[in-house]
Amino acid sequence: MDAERVRERAGELPREPGVYQFEAGDAVLYVGKAVDLRDRVRSYADPRSERVRRMVAAADGLDFAVTDTETQALLLEANLIKRHQPRYNVRLKDDKSYPLVQLTDHEVPRIEVTRDPDDGATAFGPYTNKGRVETVVKALRSVYGLRGCSDHKYADRDRPCLDHEMGLCTAPCTGEIDAADYREDVESVVRFFEGETGVLTTPLRQQMETAAEEQAFERAAALRDKLDAAESFHEGGGEAVVGGEEATVDVLGVATEGESATVARLHSEDGKLVDRDRHRVDCEADQREASEAASGDVGARSTGTDVPTVLAAFIPQFYADRPLPDALLLPERHGDAELSAWLEAEGVDVRVPGAGREAKLVELALKNARRRGAEDDGAAALARRLGLDRPDRVEGFDVSHAHGTAVVGSDVAFVDGSPAKSDYRRKKLTERNDDYANMRELLRWRAERAVEGRDDRPDPDLLCIDGGEGQLGAARDALAETGWDVPVVALAKEEELVVTDSGVHDWDDDDPALHLLQRVRDEAHRFAVQYHGTVRDEVSTALDEVPGVGPELRKRLLRRFGSIDGVRSATREELSDVDGVGDATAAAIDRAL
Repeated sequence: MDAERVRERAGELPREPGVYQFEAGDAVLYVGKAVDLRDRVRSYADPRSERVRRMVAAADGLDFAVTDTETQALLLEANLIKRHQPRYNVRLKDDKSYPLVQLTDHEVPRIEVTRDPDDGATAFGPYTNKGRVETVVKALRSVYGLRGCSDHKYADRDRPCLDHEMGLCTAPCTGEIDAADYREDVESVVRFFEGETGVLTTPLRQQMETAAEEQAFERAAALRDKLDAAESFHEGGGEAVVGGEEATVDVLGVATEGESATVARLHSEDGKLVDRDRHRVDCEADQREASEAASGDVGARSTGTDVPTVLAAFIPQFYADRPLPDALLLPERHGDAELSAWLEAEGVDVRVPGAGREAKLVELALKNARRRGAEDDGAAALARRLGLDRPDRVEGFDVSHAHGTAVVGSDVAFVDGSPAKSDYRRKKLTERNDDYANMRELLRWRAERAVEGRDDRPDPDLLCIDGGEGQLGAARDALAETGWDVPVVALAKEEELVVTDSGVHDWDDDDPALHLLQRVRDEAHRFAVQYHGTVRDEVSTALDEVPGVGPELRKRLLRRFGSIDGVRSATREELSDVDGVGDATAAAIDRAL
């Protein structure tokens, strides 16, 4: 929309409270609230930042809704932001990067540390110290023997695995423990995560003392470390430290960097801290301008996200579909009159403590927020490294084939650093033994679908190619041919070098930007190899004509030797090593190939 069109559209709007949306096709770019819709929308005819100017230019329409009160506009804005996740708003994003512990929804539950719990699983957390969590889980397995293997491996076992030999699993897969005893052990583990620390610390202490008496000092020291981790696991989780007469109190802490922030929330019930969680919030320049305009403080320019803006956005969005607490303890005033009116009407006591016990709680929330600041945020680190806007959505690409046969490509998506598996795509490619041409075809397919509006997914902020300079050049060629303007980098496996427009970079091993690219690259590779195996097993081969070789045996042969050429070069003795291949079948395969 150009300036004239914005003014014309603004002239059609009422001078009433409400919510407005800048739109591009079916996508919502920005949602805002206004005391006077006409005046607020008219201000976009002369944007005060380059980012807002780009947003307005990208929009091709504007919708609005009138509300009776400014408070209604506040709540409607919060709900629309949560629903549409517009790119140019302050956006609350639940942080899925913290580890949890899950017990899977299985008749013989598996215990594991995860960042993406399965449907139906019993999950505990999130926790801030992944190392401590892993130590405690291993200690629990050593005491109670819960399995850690996948359901697939569990179902296919005919003898106990190495975990059983190491004392980490009681081997329910082969009946070494009966189902009733295993369930009792699972209940003990659940009790530990619910706060009954002695379920783990008592047996660990006994084992440590026994090891010391036997002068097995290394084992005693290892048990001591496990005991320390178990004893400190629930520290602070149940101390009677919060509130007076209020039944529920939430304490918020905010850590900001650039145009993003982390909000840590401590939740207490009846004076005890019972829950802790963290959430990432993205704040763009135009949202700060809206906040400044609403408060009348237009002259105050911040170079990054400010705490009042984050709080004013976070509180209505977070509590839009959750019960409000009796009291909110904040590090600063949020400065939003409509929000204050809503919280007051709902009976929430908002306090900014200056000293005493409540001030210490706010400081604790601030420490929790800072702990998960930008040093662990791969997207923010990538933005700084590459000089881009924050790449909230990254898509990864890889190609897999066997000497030019069963050629396939993968396209995986990561949103806010986590896999978005519903957005994964895969494609069969032209059969040829040319990695560069295969990558060019894969990227052209993705780009053409995006440019022509045939892809139902949003455009990514960054593309990550599995490969080096050759694969990156092929990807750039495809983008240039189609006119799809998306930044692209490559990550080479052997030395983990990042290849960009500006050259080849060797980033530190602990760089969060590199870690994010590695996760995307590895997932693209895994997804491509998995699909390649499926396609390879489906294709017709010369083995189909060999007497005694059915579909299952053909799959086993191809998996063992990689391709028809691999089967052809195998000796009869090697063929006979494959399950289901006898001497006669090996001879028939040898003659046929």
